[in-house]
Amino acid sequence: MDGTFGKGSHLHLIDGSAYIFRAYHALPPLTRKSDGLPIGAVAGFCNMLFRYVENNKKGDQATHVAVIFDHSSKTFRNDIYPLYKANRPELPEELRPQFPLTREATRAFNLACIETEGFEADDIIATLACRAREAGGRVTIVSSDKDLMQLVGNGVEMLDPMKNKIIGIPEVEEKFGVRPDRVVDVQALAGDSVDNVPGAPGIGIKTAALLIQEYGDLETLLERAGEIKQEKRRQTLIDNAEQIRVSKRLVELDCDTPLDFSLESLEVKEPEADKLMGFLNAMEFRTLTKRVADSLKVPVPEPTAAPTGAPLATETEAPVEHVAPLPFDHDAYEAIRDRAALDRWIAEIREVGHVAVDTETTSLDEMRAELVGISLCVHAGKACYIPLGHRQGSGDLFGSSALAEGQLPADEVLAALKPVLEDDAILKVGQNMKYDAKIFARQGIRVAPIDDTMLMSYAMHAGLHGHGMDALSETYLHHQPIPIKSLLGSGKSQVTFDRVPIADAVKYAAEDADVTLRLWQQFRPQLHRAHVTTVYETLERPLVPVLAQMEMAGVQIDRDTLSRMSNAFAQKMAALEDEIQTLAGEKFNVGSPKQLGEILFDKMSLPGGEKGKTGAYATGADILEDLAAEGHDLPARVLDWRQLSKLKSTYTDALQDHINPETGRVHTSYSITGAVTGRLASTDPNLQNIPVRTEEGRRIREAFVAPKGRLLVSLDYSQIELRILAHVADIPALKQAFKDGIDIHSMTASEMFNVPLDQMTPEIRRQAKAINFGVIYGISGFGLARNLRIPRADAQGFIDRYFERFPGIKEYMDRTIAFAKENGFVQTLFGRKIHTPEINSKGPTAGFARRAAINAPIQGTAADVIRRAMIRMPAAIDGLPGKMLLQVHDELLFEVDEDAADALAARAKAVMEGAADPAVHLTVPLTVESGKGATWAAAH
Repeated sequence: MDGTFGKGSHLHLIDGSAYIFRAYHALPPLTRKSDGLPIGAVAGFCNMLFRYVENNKKGDQATHVAVIFDHSSKTFRNDIYPLYKANRPELPEELRPQFPLTREATRAFNLACIETEGFEADDIIATLACRAREAGGRVTIVSSDKDLMQLVGNGVEMLDPMKNKIIGIPEVEEKFGVRPDRVVDVQALAGDSVDNVPGAPGIGIKTAALLIQEYGDLETLLERAGEIKQEKRRQTLIDNAEQIRVSKRLVELDCDTPLDFSLESLEVKEPEADKLMGFLNAMEFRTLTKRVADSLKVPVPEPTAAPTGAPLATETEAPVEHVAPLPFDHDAYEAIRDRAALDRWIAEIREVGHVAVDTETTSLDEMRAELVGISLCVHAGKACYIPLGHRQGSGDLFGSSALAEGQLPADEVLAALKPVLEDDAILKVGQNMKYDAKIFARQGIRVAPIDDTMLMSYAMHAGLHGHGMDALSETYLHHQPIPIKSLLGSGKSQVTFDRVPIADAVKYAAEDADVTLRLWQQFRPQLHRAHVTTVYETLERPLVPVLAQMEMAGVQIDRDTLSRMSNAFAQKMAALEDEIQTLAGEKFNVGSPKQLGEILFDKMSLPGGEKGKTGAYATGADILEDLAAEGHDLPARVLDWRQLSKLKSTYTDALQDHINPETGRVHTSYSITGAVTGRLASTDPNLQNIPVRTEEGRRIREAFVAPKGRLLVSLDYSQIELRILAHVADIPALKQAFKDGIDIHSMTASEMFNVPLDQMTPEIRRQAKAINFGVIYGISGFGLARNLRIPRADAQGFIDRYFERFPGIKEYMDRTIAFAKENGFVQTLFGRKIHTPEINSKGPTAGFARRAAINAPIQGTAADVIRRAMIRMPAAIDGLPGKMLLQVHDELLFEVDEDAADALAARAKAVMEGAADPAVHLTVPLTVESGKGATWAAAH
């Protein structure tokens, strides 16, 4: 064969994604003995490919062949209809790491392996089939997918590989009742529940076929829908005409998918024995390896315990040949000072298919930091550092601003690295990759795809230890990295990284990349063994670019509003100081715990005074709250003063300092690993602790404003943790109340205190609310007594009565604690593990550990739900003039043009309320409340 495609050519297009799922469901679970990697689907896939290759040697042979895969779940159809395929179930935990291995298997069999970002495999198949047909060739689509049947005819047929049955025009007509060119019309009417294509409600395949047969095509049917005699059918078509047209755009295959190769390049090639045998041997497919060796007439290779050579899967499975400990040789690290060396590294990165990357900058604030250098690592022990912004007079805080010699121009280096960092075929590995991604984004580089060792550790080890690089290196590599303080110093003499001598910077920075790669090589294969691959792939990794975009967008703050609030708080504080000192009968420093303790316990002889090791009385909030609950005014006023003091210092004063001079906005930074339960933490500044229970706290949100012509839109889950509690504890009364939209606190009060809903008082409801929320956190009688400012015995009585009325909650608590004691962790509904190392301890820590174990699955599930919503949100609001700015626990804040605010709110609300589906089918509805306004306060 000369490769030319035309008359006499026969193209086989294999639906690779269908092969994978058929293989997965057809075979029992199988793992690789050497490391426990799931390989059942890969084994079945390889057997199917081998059978295909062998069959193609006889009979009606293909001259050209390609295996087509879906690149990712998001395609152009999600832009048309954001909920497209939203009902698809999550990938099974053990299947996810096998996807990239099937691509490697395809290449090992020397078959063209094709996928295109933004398009489904079906679109690529359609484009190739149409091109081949136009060139005069024949096409066989190896698949039974009904969506591909619209292509059949004029030289295109399908082959069901399981039944070995040809699907031609008669078979299509039998299934759809119409010829292939009208299949899309029938599908548009009937919809598809699997892909969440809405279609026309109540119209199925048979009815749709009859309608198309009668009216000829879909558009004619919709134009003449008023002529239909059946009233219900007529009205359905009239009311849903636009939805039906959208459905057609979803089901119609795109025959113009952009492809960067020719039909000629798909010519059938014999497998390369060494490459194919090496792959099968590395997968430990003993039987198949022997069968293939016999077919190729080559010797069976000696079994190996693990893969060798290049990594088998750049996106999911780390190479394991270098996991064995290697010494950290800082003198072996390379400084890149000329273009030839840089090009050599880039070539190696492309050959290997992955690279650990790290940036060195002048600040921890990504929005103000200057890029100083970039470090890269492709193999353990082999790393480099590219200095870009080191200054003369290194090591001196007051050195020259001129660049030190021996550095490549930053623009040249970034231009050379940009194609690599943006190449979808090259995996970029980082430790806290969000930071580096933002640094590169400010340089015009979109880093993708990524893996993050910090997030891998978090998915596997949440609750056991921290996830910073130094801690992970010492724990898992038994290596203590060079401390940053040894380079920068500390205190007044501390310098920024651009003042570090390049020779020292090379050892430090390259080591960071080296450590990161080694951690990745250890962690990647462990994810599936820990059963957290789905958590990492669906809740951790995809959140990185979403948060990076939010953080870079920032939120506008009105400095004048903050200044006015700060002055008002100062005046209120002064008035409170006067009142407090009057109550005390003397002047003293209200902000001094020592002086306050002496007033309360020495002068006023109030109960509860206990001195610490320093000899001063303890005057924490808990002590003051107890005293206030007993009716003492002075501690109550001190609590008020402290709250205002915190608001002033933490927000109205400090927020002004956080306004970025370049953007005029405040850019918080979210820590994905900030809480063991999956909740995000916000720092520099912390925007998640703004009080909302007091009038003064709520006023802080007045300073968060929208620019002229835009609005802020707030969407907030209503009582999401209580809803999750009702689900996991299976409390019929609570679940029904949520379904009926009844005020849950009033319902609880009515159930507990036998008070009819129409006779409910605010005080009784307040008590029930405190119990509802307190139970989620395993509150004690002592804690509830403090919250409600009632005697402890009464509070304990409330809790006892609560458990009597809702026994399922106590059963859930007991069940959760027992699970934690046996397994050492608890889990959210989405599989997130929160380790509980202190659960079997004794003493004061035991009670805390038990309460944490009870709360973690509930709070963690709520955190997972909003993460899922955030990850889906960019696609859902794409095309609208708006962006997501902030996440505050159960709330998302957006900024949008005024005329698009309602549309954004509607789309975002749909995503948030459906965020648990399809992974978890909650038995209570998730409800989201929305608002809009010129300020955050007005929108809330």
